[in-house]
Amino acid sequence: MLTLASKLKRDEGGKAGHAPSGPSDSSHRVSIRDRLLIKEVAELEANLPSTCKLNFPDVNKLHSFQLAVSPDEGYYQSGKFHFEIDVPEAYNMVPPKVKCLTRIWHPNITETGEICLSLLREHSIDGTGWAPTRTLKDVVWGLNSLFTDLLNFDDPLNIDAAEHHLRDKEDFRNKVQDFIKNYAR
Repeated sequence: MLTLASKLKRDEGGKAGHAPSGPSDSSHRVSIRDRLLIKEVAELEANLPSTCKLNFPDVNKLHSFQLAVSPDEGYYQSGKFHFEIDVPEAYNMVPPKVKCLTRIWHPNITETGEICLSLLREHSIDGTGWAPTRTLKDVVWGLNSLFTDLLNFDDPLNIDAAEHHLRDKEDFRNKVQDFIKNYAR
């Protein structure tokens, strides 16, 4: 996992005592984002919720990974929901871009994968939006909590799902289970 960290150490060790070698030297620099991600991914892996699993398709690209959330309680228990997380070059000044890859019936996630989670907003009215002090750990824990503590029917992104829950909680539960059976296994 820490292939990028090893590269950083090699690059820094190779530069010690050497003058910059011109234009090609810049191609070996590691971005601030990547330096932050090395630290944050290590911390995240050590503090991952038991219901979450990370997948890095390319261990040299810590800025692009997937998260699987398998809730162990509530409406979404027994489902496995996949998220794609892309960390932009301007990170940590801007939040990661997150999309739900699993089709889901959820008041805060649309069927096309858009997510309503305040900490993913660059500018938030309630003051709980993205801030440079936030980390990937906050993002992962927030996504995990969308299935429990942060499940919000009062401020929905998927209005149909929220209204369905208000009309008939049992039918809502049945529809969630149908979605899990068809899309989240």
